[in-house]
Amino acid sequence: MALRPLILMTNDDGINSPGLHAAVEAVADLGELLILAPTFQQTGAGRSHPASSDKTIYATEILIDERSYPAYRVDASPAQAVALAVNHLANRPIDLCVSGINYGENLGSGVTISGTVGAALDAACHGIPSLAVSLETPQEYHLSHSKDIDFTTAAYFVSEFVKKTLSKGHPPGVDLLKIDIPATATPQTEWRTASISRQRYYDLAHHPHNSFSEVENKMEVIRKIAEPGSDVYVFAIERRVSVVPMTIDLTARVSLRDVNQFFARSVR
Repeated sequence: MALRPLILMTNDDGINSPGLHAAVEAVADLGELLILAPTFQQTGAGRSHPASSDKTIYATEILIDERSYPAYRVDASPAQAVALAVNHLANRPIDLCVSGINYGENLGSGVTISGTVGAALDAACHGIPSLAVSLETPQEYHLSHSKDIDFTTAAYFVSEFVKKTLSKGHPPGVDLLKIDIPATATPQTEWRTASISRQRYYDLAHHPHNSFSEVENKMEVIRKIAEPGSDVYVFAIERRVSVVPMTIDLTARVSLRDVNQFFARSVR
């Protein structure tokens, strides 16, 4: 009897996040689930592996519509949760990692700040095809577990891309997919592959009275410099689902010979 695909489910919002629960419910019938997520909110953790993390794994359960799912929580970063799942919990190779569904979109040049993306990157570094899925929400919900957010459409796209990935894998050269879903999307909304914008989508803004002790994140789309085909453009201007193929190879896409020649030139 063939084994069902082993799917690692994680996030950066914590084990009690309705976004994670929506993703679990969306893929529950597509494979065997290994659920391990941080105990607490870890937004902005990136791919960090802080030495201060406790890293103790606790057994728990997730209850969704009277169906119970065995799960684990850990006092660690999202990336550490993935590493712990791979090295300590999985009894066979993991076929796919799903990170999310995140409260708030992850776009532009700051995506490596995201714990959602960080977890998927860490899984990719273990050779696991991965999805990092985020839903646009009002900013005041970014650190919440609010049940006011409807994850139905985002869960639909999780299910669709899990099916595609389990069936075909990722295209050659692609290690993970970053998927961002507008709040206005429906299952009929078109998705489009995109590149990562060089714009910084989130930035720190001071309050009007210029108190350096009071700063908050602001979201900004500068339309005149938004690159057509980028995640910011597809998501924020076209209002489509943005699907970015990413790689763990961070090498600049330039000729290494040209770089050698550039630095070999004499400085006058």
